[in-house]
Amino acid sequence: MALIWEGGVRLEPTTTIRDHLENYLKREQMSISSFSEASGINSGTLSNILNKNRPIAMQQLDRITSAMKLEEGHFYELYIDECFVHATPDWRRLGPFLHRCAELDKLNCIEEVIQLMMDNLSYIPLLFDLAEEFYHEGRFKPAILLYETIAESEKMQHSERLALCQYRLFKLGLTNDQQRNLIIAAKFEYYVDRLDERYQLDALNELINAFGALHRWSKVQELSEKLKVKATIHYELNGRRKQEETKKPIVFYVLYSDLAAGSACYHLKDYDSALKYVSLYADNSWVKDPDQDEIVVIHQFQEWAVANRYIYQLMAGQFEILPSYLEYISTKENEIFPALCDIVTAANRYGENIDYVLEQYQSYFTYQEQSNRIGKVSKQVTDDRYLRLLADLGAYYLKKDEYHKGLGFVLDSLRFSIEISSGRGMLRGIGLFEQYRDYATDTAEQQYKMIISEVQKLNEEKVGFADSYM
Repeated sequence: MALIWEGGVRLEPTTTIRDHLENYLKREQMSISSFSEASGINSGTLSNILNKNRPIAMQQLDRITSAMKLEEGHFYELYIDECFVHATPDWRRLGPFLHRCAELDKLNCIEEVIQLMMDNLSYIPLLFDLAEEFYHEGRFKPAILLYETIAESEKMQHSERLALCQYRLFKLGLTNDQQRNLIIAAKFEYYVDRLDERYQLDALNELINAFGALHRWSKVQELSEKLKVKATIHYELNGRRKQEETKKPIVFYVLYSDLAAGSACYHLKDYDSALKYVSLYADNSWVKDPDQDEIVVIHQFQEWAVANRYIYQLMAGQFEILPSYLEYISTKENEIFPALCDIVTAANRYGENIDYVLEQYQSYFTYQEQSNRIGKVSKQVTDDRYLRLLADLGAYYLKKDEYHKGLGFVLDSLRFSIEISSGRGMLRGIGLFEQYRDYATDTAEQQYKMIISEVQKLNEEKVGFADSYM
């Protein structure tokens, strides 16, 4: 066994927390009553602990550690061994212990303890309740450990608890890594119909956003139809009353299903169908006596309907409406960034000059979180739009023979593609740079080679990474 050092003093190998405490009292020449005063633990209780007549409670362990002037959680690994490995686990100790481990971010201890508990299935409901508590407190790392363990133990079941674990893991697992997001979204989709009704509308909404950011438009159409059916039925049965866990008024989900379906048609270049969906989410005649929250939602969708009509007309080549569109967004701060993304795409498609637009809105070329009157825009959606803007700006300036500026945006798009692990973005950026490589400066060429090295490394780490986005 390894030698143990405390306070710069060499101790003989010890095996229990009591041994550490006894050694400390001897070394410091401290009586039980003195340590009792320092720790706030009754001297009789301390005596019983030292004599092995009483197990150590979680609060007592923390007080002992503090009185010995050791780091919080110093004895937690030993505590696991003494109280949970070599003794029958008791939830009266397990619960407080897991709470303290979460507070101190001792994830290794949490993982070790819950693995020990999985032999006893009666602990699963308790662990699930604790995971939910951590989730709502914002302690996401320990919550993930618990959800993953519960999901693994119940993977052969068809329980609502399993479905909710998978929902939480889906929400907590989304990052700026698009390949990872695709795997997570595809896995969770299997469970969405098993969720309790109160979670289904938000879950479908979030799945639509995830697949939309990944350009899986057929999947967006499929999920939008499912959301429309569920939200409409809920509204017809319950009116404006929303479920306890539903984030937004029910009318939001009805309207959003049409917005998402229209967006999918737009990206599939079916502009006639996209415009039909615009008419659907612009119409609020079916909403019965809307309250204030519903009015906010209705107004937001009406704004989106106006903006999207302009965009779909632009994409159909009707550039004569651009001045009217610019006038419309000039007073709507939240609409400028998404409008700019689409205007540049349309300009590239039809070879239109929009220099005056880009000069006016140059400040929007840098990444910013997006929001609207309903709430924050999904980060995955914003990431996808920003990547498209960078690449489209590069293509726009390259077509105008402004090679330095154009290749600069292309390099920026490649860097951001690596940051969010977008294979599609990397392929497009590489294609653009290679097409105009002869016009690159030595500095741009050097930067490009460094980026290509990063892309190759990333592709080696994730086999078939780039191909999966083609």
